[in-house]
Amino acid sequence: MAARDAAGLRPPGHGGVRRVHLGVPGRPRPRARPAGGQPVKLYLSSFRLGDHPERLVALLPTAARVAVICNSIDAEDPALRREKVADELTWLTELGLRPEELDLRDAGDLRTRLAPYDGLWIRGGNVFVLRAVMAKSGADQVLPELIREEKVVYAGYSAGACVLAPSLRGLELCDPTDAVEGEIVWDGLGVLDHAFVPHLDSPGHPETELVAKVAGLYDRTGVAYVPMRDGQALVVDGDRRELG
Repeated sequence: MAARDAAGLRPPGHGGVRRVHLGVPGRPRPRARPAGGQPVKLYLSSFRLGDHPERLVALLPTAARVAVICNSIDAEDPALRREKVADELTWLTELGLRPEELDLRDAGDLRTRLAPYDGLWIRGGNVFVLRAVMAKSGADQVLPELIREEKVVYAGYSAGACVLAPSLRGLELCDPTDAVEGEIVWDGLGVLDHAFVPHLDSPGHPETELVAKVAGLYDRTGVAYVPMRDGQALVVDGDRRELG
C-alpha cells in the first residue's frame, strides 16, 4: 500500500512490526473501509462468540435471521460436524437470533439463498477448506459484494475472520492444507487490507503456539495483521472500529 489507510495499516518498507493499530476502544476513527472503499459492518472474533456477544447483537436488527456457514469443518467426521453445527445454532439462538445453517455445498443461486438473511455467521475451522468451498460455490464473489453493499452483517471467528484477508499465506503453519480436496486457494477474499491472527496468548486453545509462528512470520515479512487473543473481537460499524 502506498500510504496509511483508514484501517491504520502501515505501508511496506516502513520498518518495524506491521500490526494494525486500533486506537482507543470505543473512540470513533476514520471510516473502516475494505479494498473498494465502502463502509462495512463486521464482527470478527478470535474464538466463538467472544466475551461480548452483545456487540454482535447490536449490529443486527431484533430477532435477526442469520445464515450459519460451517464449511470450514467439512473435512471432519459427518456426525461430529452435525454436533458442532448444532452447538453454533444453540449459542446464536440464546442471543435472541434466528440462526439456520446454510451449506455452501448445496445447489442454488447463492445470492437468492442469502437474500432472506440479515447476517452471516462463519464458523472457525480450517481456513483452506473454507476458502476452497467458497471458490466452488461462488461465495468468494457474492459475499464481498453483499458486505460492501451493506446487505448483510458479516460475523464469524477464527477461520471466518482470517478468510477476509488479501492472502492466506502463512496460515498453513496452523491449518493443514492436505485437508483440502482439489486445488488450494491462497488468495483471501480481500475484503480488508490486513490479516488476522486469532488465539494468540490463549493458553486454553490448542493452536496458540502454532499461531504465534504465523504472527512471527508476518512480523518478519511485513504483513499487516490484527493480533487477537481468545475472548476478543474486532467490531467494525461505519465510523467505529473497536477491538475488545
